[in-house]
Amino acid sequence: MSGPTQTVDKRVERSKAKVLAETYRQLVQSGIAGVSVDEVSRISGISKTTIYRHWPSRSALLIDACSRLGGTPVAPDTGSLQGDARALLSHLAHQLQTANWGSVYPSIIDAAERDGELSTMQAALHKTFMAPFEAIIERAKAKGEIPPDRLTNDVVALLVGPFFFRRWFAKEGMDDRFIDAVIEAAIR
Repeated sequence: MSGPTQTVDKRVERSKAKVLAETYRQLVQSGIAGVSVDEVSRISGISKTTIYRHWPSRSALLIDACSRLGGTPVAPDTGSLQGDARALLSHLAHQLQTANWGSVYPSIIDAAERDGELSTMQAALHKTFMAPFEAIIERAKAKGEIPPDRLTNDVVALLVGPFFFRRWFAKEGMDDRFIDAVIEAAIR
């Protein structure tokens, strides 16, 4: 005999989906500062009482919406650090140049400076996002592709930092030539 099953109320799921979709739309349009629970309620047609039943604070709603910004790739295993880094960095370049993530993430970082809950969420997003990079570097150390005494976080910073610089400061593209140049500079 199986244990009791929890039935999911489809109306609740639809309501939550509407709220998250509108929160995400506001995030993309205006950043975190532009998200208003009043506006989410008005546009989604879901009452504020219902919203606060599922998300006890604006920060909790933002954390849930931000956690859905985009999938993190799994650490590839192409057989070499260069191939693995190229796969991850190609994905990063694509996200930064085409996905809404590239326009929303700066507002997350900004808000995290002043809101403890959002700071915790931003740290978790960062950890999740960097995990595949850390995995390929640790694997490369074990295979002798890079010295074992190289600090993993330093190599990650050398790999991903130039992409954030290009997207948010230089406003320049990130093509295959750039990806290869970054990899070469980071792992030599």
